[in-house]
Amino acid sequence: MLGSTGTIGRATVGALIERGHHVICPVRPASCPEARSRLHPRAEIRPCDVIDPEALAQGGFHGESFDVLVSCLASRTGAPQDAWAVDHAAHSHALRIARGAGISHMVLLSAICVQKPRLEFQKAKLAFEGELIGSGLTFSIVRPTAYFKSLSGQIDRVRRGKSYLVFGNGELTACKPISDRDLGAYLAECVDDERRWNRVLPIGGPGPAITPLAQGKRLFELLNKTPRIRHVPVALLDAIIAVLSVLGTVSGRMRDKAELARIGRYYATESMLVLDTATGRYDADATPSTGDDTIFDFYARTLADGAVVDLGDHAVF
Repeated sequence: MLGSTGTIGRATVGALIERGHHVICPVRPASCPEARSRLHPRAEIRPCDVIDPEALAQGGFHGESFDVLVSCLASRTGAPQDAWAVDHAAHSHALRIARGAGISHMVLLSAICVQKPRLEFQKAKLAFEGELIGSGLTFSIVRPTAYFKSLSGQIDRVRRGKSYLVFGNGELTACKPISDRDLGAYLAECVDDERRWNRVLPIGGPGPAITPLAQGKRLFELLNKTPRIRHVPVALLDAIIAVLSVLGTVSGRMRDKAELARIGRYYATESMLVLDTATGRYDADATPSTGDDTIFDFYARTLADGAVVDLGDHAVF
């Protein structure tokens, strides 16, 4: 199990173990103490750097045979160098090692945004998807819609009395958010459910697709406050990208920042739903749903608990 220490990885490890699987989790040595406290107690943790092929082969696979490789591994920021090193190269190395270990099936967590690849991390993910499909292994490529964490960046902002920010009219995009628990269960079920083998599987959470404007209004309702929505023009992102792109010609750091700004613009203008290639439009009805958790229930629990969502690299605002 690669990427076991992320929120989705932890949920997937738990779901796999609850379904009777013995799960090996290669984890960076520095992260092992935290992993032992946060992963399922029956998960077997092996210290090694998963992006180092030699370390993964010796410390992770350890010359043993396995049945399935599951990966929730992903680059932290989506910056080009990081994306190609993790989303593509690390997976390519793991696939090669897995084949040598007798693995016949790989379950891969990808992303629904690769349907319209304009960004380096999307291209890196697609490049590995192609390798996996052509490898001869049974594959299950899961492309989820938005995660609860990625849509929670403004909970604390609204709680502190500030306005909710949306791009354009707030209805440029829509998604079917899926929780870590529901996605982890779906990934784990791919191991045994033959209907999910040798397929690319878009998946969202329960209920209809929702827009950023609807998310903001619901947050204010849950706080019993009058909605305060601030509309940010997409052109502002275009201007930021233009400036950073110029600076990026002389600075690698600015070049990465320009790519991160492009990522922000992509999510501000593209829906996380199945793309109808014939019409070029996103189709909520064609986007499958699974699970029971809704984003609005998550908002309600977070507000009631007074919790602050640890966004990490998911922070936008």
